Amino acid sequence: MNTTLSSPVWLFDLDNTLHNASHAIFPAIVANMNLYIARVLGDGITPASDAVVDAARTQYWRRYGATLLGLVKHHNVQAAHFLHETHSIEDLASLIRAERGLRQLLRRLPGRKILLTNAPHRYATQVLRHLGLHRLFGHQVAVEAMTVNRQLRPKPSKLLLRKLMRMHRLRPANCILVEDTLVNLRSAHALGMHTAWVTQYLTLRDTAGLAHPQKRLIRPAYVDVKVKSVRNLPARLHRLR
Repeated sequence: MNTTLSSPVWLFDLDNTLHNASHAIFPAIVANMNLYIARVLGDGITPASDAVVDAARTQYWRRYGATLLGLVKHHNVQAAHFLHETHSIEDLASLIRAERGLRQLLRRLPGRKILLTNAPHRYATQVLRHLGLHRLFGHQVAVEAMTVNRQLRPKPSKLLLRKLMRMHRLRPANCILVEDTLVNLRSAHALGMHTAWVTQYLTLRDTAGLAHPQKRLIRPAYVDVKVKSVRNLPARLHRLR
């Protein structure tokens, strides 16, 4: 497939990029995750303590980039079961907060759009439909599809990104990753992609329960463009070409 810089391929993250997951969704996911981990790390009768759960969640997130990977690797957790349990949120639509005009904005951006999210497919589809964005993405790549050699490899895996390039016949230089998570942007930049960092929702905690210190809002060298909102992307498009 031939693409040009005038027609880039946009790889959009979902949570805290296209909507404010920190408002209520992440707290709900973290609560579900804590209950799940407490059962896994408990003795079969008594759940593990909050301190043990917090330590494990944080350790696995920092070591593997996703708490799920640590649970799969060290505790024989089934990924599909974990994702279903932690992302089953009652009345999800009422918790979604997003800016107005996102559909019109994405339509105006030149080029193809692919959703690339470490969230499960069912949850991602629910959020996109509520936002009215589901028809704007040619492909949705959720965490269940992020496997390389039968191993789960979610973002920030470079192996995953290389596989994505091959599957969709993309050149990294024609791709723009739009993300809130710096480690994911760093991997994309290392492979030759353009990178846009969305920062407006980084004042609260992420799915690992980790606070984002203010110093992390300084734009690193591997970020081509730092924007408060995806709404700022059209005005910065020249910096991404």
